[in-house]
Amino acid sequence: MSHFISDITLHIDEDTNHNERESLRDILLDMNGVICADCHDQRPHLMVVAYDPELVNSMDFILTMNNNGKHAQLVGL
Repeated sequence: MSHFISDITLHIDEDTNHNERESLRDILLDMNGVICADCHDQRPHLMVVAYDPELVNSMDFILTMNNNGKHAQLVGL
């Protein structure tokens, strides 16, 4: 694991319920290099992911969403 941690915000296009968001979060948490992933019912289209960029690429999160039937974009600050 590197000494650097990055975080990104994903915008999920589709409407999702609480259980779907929790399931997507758990899928991301199972990825090597993901340190935490969090979503809130108050902002159902957003998910914040903290990760080690030496172990996982942020585009992998988009592909993972696509593989699970969702469309998402990275949100820049």
